[in-house]
Amino acid sequence: MKQALSEKELLKILVIDDHESVLNGTVEILRKHYPDANFSTATNANNALDRVDNIQPNIVVMDLSIPEFSGFKARPDIGVQLLRTLMKNYPNLNFIIQSAHVRTLVRIRPDIDSHKGGFTVADKSLATQEMLTRVDWALQGLTHTKDIKGIHTGLEVKPEWLRVLTLAFEEGLQDKTIAERMSISERMVRHYWSKLQDALNIYPHEGKNIRIQTEMRAREEGLID
Repeated sequence: MKQALSEKELLKILVIDDHESVLNGTVEILRKHYPDANFSTATNANNALDRVDNIQPNIVVMDLSIPEFSGFKARPDIGVQLLRTLMKNYPNLNFIIQSAHVRTLVRIRPDIDSHKGGFTVADKSLATQEMLTRVDWALQGLTHTKDIKGIHTGLEVKPEWLRVLTLAFEEGLQDKTIAERMSISERMVRHYWSKLQDALNIYPHEGKNIRIQTEMRAREEGLID
């Protein structure tokens, strides 16, 4: 999981949407929540690639139904391909997908599973506050994909995630020691936690310890004794 940015620090946010009214509305909502952030916008895939390369944003807020170039027809597959390219080129970049076509993300499930940055999804019908919560989660490096229909067809847990569970809850090790035992970085350990918690449908809730919730759910699922 990517290290969380300090609260309300200066951010660089890129918003991608081909509908000007939606684009401006999204920027306005985000500006109220992050008043000191720097905002950039893009209306097509080609323009978005240039923007990311030039400004190196902390987070990308994007629709999926966008055109490849200005004047071309908007299609969800264009946004999906753009997202795949961005995740490949910028593996630690944070994303929130704000779209009416989130179901198309199931096509790139392996890319989402392996992405190291934050990745959350918000259908365009979602309430504003809930959308902002998912922006915050993405900036914390968390993954939230339960709204993608069909992406979790039964619990699927990778061997490395199970190893983290075992070392943490059966041997009582902290992330630094887990990283040493697995010969990986602490950041990768945190990434595994995020992916595991998403698979278990566990997300941050005020007043609750997410690691304890993870342990309880993992034991319920039989992942650890």
